[in-house]
Amino acid sequence: MQSQKQQQISEQIAHIAAEFLGRESNRQSLITVTRADVSPDMAKSTIYFTVMPTSYEDTVLEFARRQRAEFRNYIKKKTQMRRIPFFNFEIDAGEKHRQHLDTLEL
Repeated sequence: MQSQKQQQISEQIAHIAAEFLGRESNRQSLITVTRADVSPDMAKSTIYFTVMPTSYEDTVLEFARRQRAEFRNYIKKKTQMRRIPFFNFEIDAGEKHRQHLDTLEL
């Protein structure tokens, strides 16, 4: 269970990550940031996203991971966080499974 502060920071990071990826991507695919998790000590953050079409997932994941340093600088400019966490990007497998179940229910 996240503290209220962790939850607020997670939401802020997710919003800024969506803005950053939308701005920096080549727009060949749709990247949707689904959530961000922040560790209790605020030292690490994982940003989860989905990609459409899914055939671009590996390419987008590599791109996002290459952009970690740039994203960190972007976060510094956009927030007043005293301690900027180390960022990692991951495909949101849980969201993919939920979408798959939705198609089965139809």
